[in-house]
Parts: sequence; C-alpha cells; structure tokens
Amino acid sequence: MKRMSFHMLGTLTLVLASGLVYAQEYPSKPITFVTSAPGGSVDTITRLLAEVMGKSLKQPIVVVNTGGAGGTIGAARVANSPHDGYTVLVSNMSFSIAPSLYRQIPYNVITDFEPIGLVVDVPMTIVSRKDLPAKDFKEMLAYVKTGKEKIRWASAGLGSSTDLCGLLFKNAIGVDLMNVPYRGGGPAILGLAGGHVDFLCDSTASTLTHIKAGTLKVYGVTSKTRVASLPDIPTLNEAGFPGFEIVVWHGLWTSKGTPLPVINKLSTALQEALTSPLIKGRFAELGTEPVPQDLATPEALRVRLKSEMDKWRPIVTKAGIYAN
Repeated sequence: MKRMSFHMLGTLTLVLASGLVYAQEYPSKPITFVTSAPGGSVDTITRLLAEVMGKSLKQPIVVVNTGGAGGTIGAARVANSPHDGYTVLVSNMSFSIAPSLYRQIPYNVITDFEPIGLVVDVPMTIVSRKDLPAKDFKEMLAYVKTGKEKIRWASAGLGSSTDLCGLLFKNAIGVDLMNVPYRGGGPAILGLAGGHVDFLCDSTASTLTHIKAGTLKVYGVTSKTRVASLPDIPTLNEAGFPGFEIVVWHGLWTSKGTPLPVINKLSTALQEALTSPLIKGRFAELGTEPVPQDLATPEALRVRLKSEMDKWRPIVTKAGIYAN
C-alpha cells in the first residue's frame, strides 16, 4: 500500500480542521425545519421540537410547511439543500414508504440523507364524522360492510401513514372503500369534521383534540395497549380485530455530506429536547411519549428506516398502488 504523501496528509488535515472549526461555530444563523402541510400530526410535533431545540441550539428554528405528494416535495427540498445542517427534514413513516409507492422520486432515501434521530412513535385512531350512527367498533364494522353506499375514507395523501392505515384496514375487511386524498393531515381532519367524508385513520397527535371536543367519533386505537389519554377506547385487538397494529414513527434528517460534528450537535439537541418537561407534557396530551434517548440517534433512525422499508414494500406491491 502506498504511503500518504505530505501533500495529501496536509490536505486531509486542513479539511478535518476546517470541518471542526465549522462545527464549533454551528449554528451561527437560524435553522429551517421542513415538514408536511400545516395542522397535521407531523406539523404539530415539528413545531414543538423547533421551540425546544431552538433554545438548546441558541438559534431560532423556522418551520416551513411543504405539503403534497406524500411528503416527497419537502424531502426533495432537504436532499438538495447545502450540506451544512441548516435545513432539516421532519418526516414520519411516509419517508420509508415513498420508494415503494412512487415509480420515480427526485432523491434516494438511503444515499441523499443523513439521519439525526428518532423522535416518537404515535398510535393511530380510527375516527369518523360525529354524526355517523355506529356507536362502537362492532357497529362501525357492520356499517362499513353493508355496502348500501360508498364509504368515503379520507387520507392525508397517497402514501401517507393515513393512506396506508386505510389500505390495511380495507384489505383486512375485504371491502372496497373510496379513498379521498387531501393535501396533508390538517385538511383531512377538517374534511372529516365538516362531514365531507366518513372515516379517517390518523394519529392521536392529530385526532385527540377533536375526539375530546366531540367533533369526531372514535372507534379504536391501533397500538398494542390502550392510550393513556383515551383510557375508555379499546385497542382494535380488544375490539375483536386482532393483528391490526400500526404506529407512526417520526424522525429528523438532513442532507448527505453534512459534517458529522454538526449531525452530532443536532442529535444531542434532539435528545435533550425529548427529556424536557414541555415536550413530555405536550406529547402526553397527544397520546404518546418521546422515544428513549438511545433511540434519538442517527444509527437508531437508520435501522428503523431499513426495517420499515422492508415491511411496507411487499404491502404496497401486493396492493398494486403507485403514485406515478
């Protein structure tokens, strides 16, 4: 093996030194968090993180909402951003589904991003417009299966977690449902609350406030155990629908090539944020809790992405749904 020349060694030392200096100065200006449409669960979680992480990093964090195309528009913006840690993507499980759903997307989820860490796993709820006659999950299932009219099932867009939950439910009961896609979770919730659609499967972070206000009716939660903030609502397993479990994971990413010390600063700020009383309290109100600190790391998010891609690829392929 050839020895490294003094010139090469000097260049490498200079690159490493400049990267260290840059990381020590980071952040020296506001950071941008790119997320989905306003009003949905990802947007809610993003704004909480921006508030707390901004204080830790001593810079304001600006939230930019970029809805549509299952989150791929926002992801593309981050993938093509400078590799400096000032543009961060806050996404959920749809990030792992996009490669299977879209025949072509303008980035590669593996090679174009640097993971920062997991944030939270949020249970989902099956909810309906408030005037739906079914009183519980059993009656709701019978209502859907009657076939007297086409059931309008809302989603936050093709490939979103809400869309996949609806797809799994439709396949499980063997009934065709009319998918009504909206440009984000917030608009989907408003459509359901307004009575324009019949059902939605969305995370507690989006639905809990509406459930407690009585503007939506809830039939079950999709987690293994009941949600503390909805103690009277059964899991689907308890309701006689075993094996239907799905939670929405959320994570932070930035563009590939961002210096490792910068990634570590962001990951550390995330870990600190997830232990803050504000985050814990607000997450509890949303029916969930932050992941443990050892999961708020780049490696844990990298592992989760791989496992989720492996999980959803055969489901999407079998269903034969493609966005383009």
